[in-house]
This record gives sequence, C-alpha cells and structure tokens, in this order.
Amino acid sequence: MIAGLGLYMSKVLLAAAALLVSGALISDADARVVVHVSKSRQMMYVYVDGVLVREWPVSTARGGYSTPSGVFHPTGLDPYHRSSKYHNSPMPYSIFFRGGYAIHGSYELSRLGRPASHGCIRLDPENASELYGLVRRSGGTKIVVSQ
Repeated sequence: MIAGLGLYMSKVLLAAAALLVSGALISDADARVVVHVSKSRQMMYVYVDGVLVREWPVSTARGGYSTPSGVFHPTGLDPYHRSSKYHNSPMPYSIFFRGGYAIHGSYELSRLGRPASHGCIRLDPENASELYGLVRRSGGTKIVVSQ
C-alpha cells in the first residue's frame, strides 16, 4: 500500500497508472484518425487509433460526376464553407482532401446512403460536426476513399 493512503485510493491510483501506460488516457490531440469511405457501400467508417468508433451513411458522386479514390490527408478545414461552384450551397464542417473535394455535411438527409453529389462526400451535419472536431483535434488524419 502507498504510505498514507487507504487501500481503495491505492487501487484507484494503480488503475489510473495502468490506463496511462496503456494509452487509454491519451487525448484526442494524440490520436490517429483514419476515415474510410466505401463508394460501393456508401458508408463511412471512422477509426481512432485502429479502433472503429463510428459508421455513417454518406453520399458520393452520382452519375456523370466522380469522387476521387485513393489515400489523402486533410488540406483544409472550414466549418462554414459555401460552394463557389454550385449556387453558394452550404457545405458545413468541410474537410478538404483534394482540391475542391471535401467531406462535409448535407441537409439532403434522404439522399444519404446512395450516390447523390457532384463529387464531394456528404454526410449528416451532426456527424460532419463530430468528424470535423475529431479531425481538428487529432494528431494526424488519413482519408481513404475506396471503390
């Protein structure tokens, strides 16, 4: 037992030390985030330090447009972006990953889960807000867009 502490406090301190050593108490700022978008499933899978933490429906490019496939890293973040190409459309919580392509919120919720965009990756604005915050605080983010 640690001098001057009761048995309960000793156990609490030992448990906290074990969590700290295991990495469980590391902040989001140290976390590695992987965002995997499956165009064939129209789903997004979010991993933090290798652990799947979220699954959300998305919309990628509809016929006549394309969403790029590959491995990317965020190139810019804008919580209040509006499209300069498509009628000043709101693109809340934009995470840009290749030129004008971004992951962002969409108010067309009924279209999530199927191709509907001009190439961006759309998701529910609440989910976009959560993802945006996670990416902003992370120690590094990789975006993987696959067929």
